[in-house]
Amino acid sequence: MNRRQMLFASLVATTMGLASQAALAEEHNDPALIKAMGNAKVTLQQGLTAAAQEGQPISAKFEMEDGKLQLSVYTSKGGKFSEVIVDYTSGKVTKTEAITEGEDLTAAKAQSAAMAKAKTDLKAATDKAAAGMAGSRAVSVTPDTKGGRAVASVTLVDGGQFKTVEQSLE
Repeated sequence: MNRRQMLFASLVATTMGLASQAALAEEHNDPALIKAMGNAKVTLQQGLTAAAQEGQPISAKFEMEDGKLQLSVYTSKGGKFSEVIVDYTSGKVTKTEAITEGEDLTAAKAQSAAMAKAKTDLKAATDKAAAGMAGSRAVSVTPDTKGGRAVASVTLVDGGQFKTVEQSLE
């Protein structure tokens, strides 16, 4: 790859990263999500553990889907990707759906590539991030590769405010 191609690839990656960060920030500024989080009896970390029966968790988030709170975990197993829905009140897997196309597949591939470099799982990274902000609750965790190193962006909510912290996966 020549210098121009490398610069272009870097620009595209940075732009995609900024776009996904903006979408994540917009999603997490949803007052309905903040309110609905009060109904969740299951933590994000418990959701990661429950979803592990379907494959390696590669990301997880609480989100509003059709006006209802949902705990979604992306998993990877044997080169295939799934979205696992975990009941946020019982901690049981309620649905597993293959990810085969579109933005979800693109995101799952990138997350899986980041986790391939990780030495720590997402649950441990989320636990560490939450411990650093007493009284907070994890809303999402997404792995990425920055400077060739695996990191997780963990979004926490505390008192109606969201804060995203980076946690090393090495």
